[in-house]
Amino acid sequence: MSPATATRPAAPPLAPGAAPAPGYEVLAHLARTGWLDLYDAWSAERDCRCVVKVLRPDCRGEPRLGDRLVREGRWLQRFTHPHLVRAYETFESPEPLVVLETLTGETLSHLIGRLPRRAAAEDVAVLGVQLCSAMHYLHGQGLLHLDLKPANVVVECGHAKVLDLSVARAPGTAPPGVGTFGYLAPEQARGGPLSAAADVWGIGITLYELATGDVPFDIGETVGGTTDGGSSGSGSADWFPQLEEAAPPVTARRRLPRALAAAIDDCLRPDPAARPSIPELSSALDATLHRRRRDTPVPE
Repeated sequence: MSPATATRPAAPPLAPGAAPAPGYEVLAHLARTGWLDLYDAWSAERDCRCVVKVLRPDCRGEPRLGDRLVREGRWLQRFTHPHLVRAYETFESPEPLVVLETLTGETLSHLIGRLPRRAAAEDVAVLGVQLCSAMHYLHGQGLLHLDLKPANVVVECGHAKVLDLSVARAPGTAPPGVGTFGYLAPEQARGGPLSAAADVWGIGITLYELATGDVPFDIGETVGGTTDGGSSGSGSADWFPQLEEAAPPVTARRRLPRALAAAIDDCLRPDPAARPSIPELSSALDATLHRRRRDTPVPE
């Protein structure tokens, strides 16, 4: 977000009954981010609820943000994968807007916050396999996600869907800080060439938080929103802990089966070349599931 936008007072969200686009009626305001409003809405054509994603009123004068939203909507309309959220429709005018399917689960970040105890090791591995599947598909479409984190994963009855392609881009050189502060791979933090290894890091740090309840680095009071490395994010930082220290082993905070812990730790190696590929990671996580099932006694 530009400094001029940051000083403008934010207009209130749309009221229930408003029409953000032809054929859609706002039912309720769901959330406001640094540059977006999300609404629970009704689609007259589909006769169902949906999620409408629009620029905040105070951000509508920034064409780059509108382009970013429209680009994401078009990708999600074109992509079809069981672990990626679907988009129904994308509007460029009168204001950029994306219509997404309604997901009835809850974000992984909410689950982590409310669970009375840490997730079972098998659940951690299952989620990891699903995230690998989504990233394998996305990479096959020529894109890196670059913002995998619990807030961008919705889970319902053990089935995960990945949200938010707002900072996705093709592999290659990127400016420093693309993504979310506490979740950036070291190469995202410093800027430069980005590859599929950045999303392997994203899977690893998401599984680390699910397993332990916290991210591996002490990020203090720093507030960092999702940013594309330009001026459109809600926060920025000159200091990144992942550039100064390696992630502590996950077993320093939680007992896990050795193979599962090794898979998570391997994702968080500072050198991208030392991390497993997505297929290698998926195979390692899947093997932990088969091993646990094989080692579990069958009741007589």
